[in-house]
Amino acid sequence: MSAASEKIIIEGIKQDGNKFRPSDWCERLATTLASFGDDQRLKYCKSAHPCIINGVNCLIVERDLASKSPESYEFLMAFAQENQLKIQEDRRNKQVEVPVDRRERRVLA
Repeated sequence: MSAASEKIIIEGIKQDGNKFRPSDWCERLATTLASFGDDQRLKYCKSAHPCIINGVNCLIVERDLASKSPESYEFLMAFAQENQLKIQEDRRNKQVEVPVDRRERRVLA
């Protein structure tokens, strides 16, 4: 992996091509670095958060986590390696921001 990418993607797909179980593995890992906000809701750390890419559960890890919290970074990388998960650079062109909190969306009839 080159240093050009600022983020790493840990995919929920094992090296042998099988899906990793349990399906909520990325949320569980991200929760270990999360904290509660003023609104008493769990907020994922910017440096490690779950997402779905092409239907696959993934964990996005920012490279700066290695300097901010080396123990956390090593824990995440060791987890991925021990479970034979695919690790790759984030090559997506842009991040798509969700403009409205999904809990606040209303369906108008």
